[in-house]
Amino acid sequence: MNPLDTPLGFCSNFLFVPGTRPERFAKALDSGAGGVIIDLEDAVAAEDKDMARNAIRTAWPSFTAEQKKRLVIRSNSPGSKFYSADLILAQALDVACLLIPKSESVDEMNGAALVLPNTALIPMIETAIGLDHLREIANSNQVIRLALGNLDLQADLGMVCDPQETELQTARYQIVLASRVAQIAPPIDGVTPSTDDVARIQDDAERAKRMGFGGKLCIHPKQVGIVKAAFMPLEEEVAWAKRVIDADKASKGGAVKLDGRMIDRPVVLLAQRTIAVAGKH
Repeated sequence: MNPLDTPLGFCSNFLFVPGTRPERFAKALDSGAGGVIIDLEDAVAAEDKDMARNAIRTAWPSFTAEQKKRLVIRSNSPGSKFYSADLILAQALDVACLLIPKSESVDEMNGAALVLPNTALIPMIETAIGLDHLREIANSNQVIRLALGNLDLQADLGMVCDPQETELQTARYQIVLASRVAQIAPPIDGVTPSTDDVARIQDDAERAKRMGFGGKLCIHPKQVGIVKAAFMPLEEEVAWAKRVIDADKASKGGAVKLDGRMIDRPVVLLAQRTIAVAGKH
């Protein structure tokens, strides 16, 4: 599955909204967020899971075709008793994208792909096992990009991170590397817990971009604009992307070098994503 077949493959900001708050669905879609994640996992208590699924099912016909392309459902984890019902809901609604928390194996991802053949998958890496199986997960069927669950990963590894999460630098690097090797879209960085510390949000987003992430998860609408601005390509990046795309077209898919650098599929994908994010189609 080509990540650029869906806007979510190059989206730089994803806003969470609880599945139990249907009155916020439309507001989230109108917030400026590129992707909106309707959450069935952490934001929903065990006794409210059915209510959240019903709220999504009821609201779904009210979304436009364009909005549905930007909507993601975060299921419960594959090991939970709620996961099967989440897959059934996603299948019934023919959702564009499923965010799967605590992803730990290729079998989990390929199993979801069998049930949802038209759905892009974004595995969340937030456990030691998931991190250990990174490359297999990244190469699973229908996976368009990875996402980091930074807070859960810290807890699972027993880390006590500083405000910059220096201790997670190696994990972040591994996720970016695995994405590149698998030739999928750049991954999505985790959340910044603070919703009011603008400097912290901006610093986290800028660090994510420098490290090779293609986007960041947001927990509040106030974070969306900051994250979006941080990931907006610079003019020179857009110019470079155009040159890459032109060189690729001229080569008709053959091997080609640009400025001494080999232009292969991941480089072309990055260039296409840069143009898309910049809004210069």
